[in-house]
Amino acid sequence: MKCIINGKVVLKDAVKEGMAIIFGDKIEKIAGLDEVNISDYEVIDAEGKYVLPGLVDMHIHGYLGADVSDGDADGVKTMADGIIKNGVTAWCPTTMTVSKAEIEAAFDAVRSVKNSGEYYGARILGVNSEGPFINAAKKGAQAEEHILRPDADFIKKHSDIVKLFTVAPEVDGALDCIEKVKKETKVLISMGHTDASYDEAVAGIEKGVGHTTHLFNAMTALSHRSPGVVGAALAGDVSTELIADTFHVNKGLFGLIAKIKEDKLCLITDCIRAGGMPDGDYTLGGQPVHKEGIKCLMPDGTIAGSVLKLNEAVRNLYENSQLEVYEAVNCASLYPAVALGEDKEIGSLEAGKRADIVIADDKFNVGMTILAGEIRYKGE
Repeated sequence: MKCIINGKVVLKDAVKEGMAIIFGDKIEKIAGLDEVNISDYEVIDAEGKYVLPGLVDMHIHGYLGADVSDGDADGVKTMADGIIKNGVTAWCPTTMTVSKAEIEAAFDAVRSVKNSGEYYGARILGVNSEGPFINAAKKGAQAEEHILRPDADFIKKHSDIVKLFTVAPEVDGALDCIEKVKKETKVLISMGHTDASYDEAVAGIEKGVGHTTHLFNAMTALSHRSPGVVGAALAGDVSTELIADTFHVNKGLFGLIAKIKEDKLCLITDCIRAGGMPDGDYTLGGQPVHKEGIKCLMPDGTIAGSVLKLNEAVRNLYENSQLEVYEAVNCASLYPAVALGEDKEIGSLEAGKRADIVIADDKFNVGMTILAGEIRYKGE
């Protein structure tokens, strides 16, 4: 058994000092330091840093040159090993609107890694299938030639590995697809890459949409007489993704979004293979992308994913809102876990949950990541 001491422990509703976290593969207890005989344990000194729950990235396409849509199991492992250094202990490898054969190959690659138990990076929760059931009018960096009519049977066929998928609720067949998936699977349904009106988005929510793909991006905007998908997402009882890189969405809105969505706000990276790599030319879904700083753009100027790290997203949200530290952290841990139905096991530091724990400084730079009680990353 191990014991973490001398940290600022970030619980789901407070930050506490003078605490000890006792854990094996699960958290045994969190108690005052004076209640624990630390000589009974292998001690980890947090040295005054934050002790956070492991972060959950529910929307990430690539990292360190790898892309989920490549259909390469080794690439999935590369991503899992890389993002654990950013404090991510659970994730949803995310596919693009590529050919159906490529999507299924990607599903198979993720399955093989998830079921092997042979990798030591962040734990795979399941695939996030971003498309191919989207609207060409809001395709963003998705390939229009591979867009398909919504197909509930396709999602059902792969519901062993698909954790969530994106659909445009206004396209032909979407509402029937949403209703069937909602009734017959546990897959989370997200609206995104959509040209829906407010009423069409609400109709999707009423049929079973429970989530929103990267708020503001690739969807109809908020206007006072035409609230659009943004209005439906903000007003509705759905969880909502935010790419908090300060480029996809202006940082001046972070606090407002957090106030409105509260425990329904999920920070994501939407990171592509250029993440963790030098500036230069890369691809996304087979299409050319140029990375310069925090921006990834296609030749026509279309935004193509990000190179954000999830711990950076927490910092950006915290520094550009009035949220407490624990609230900002929840947006990248507890709230995504709840959206995915995984919060009984992960998402917060509580007795009985998996010992997925991160030690980070005041800027949320990660110094150590612990996965199921084992140290998987230790910075210099």
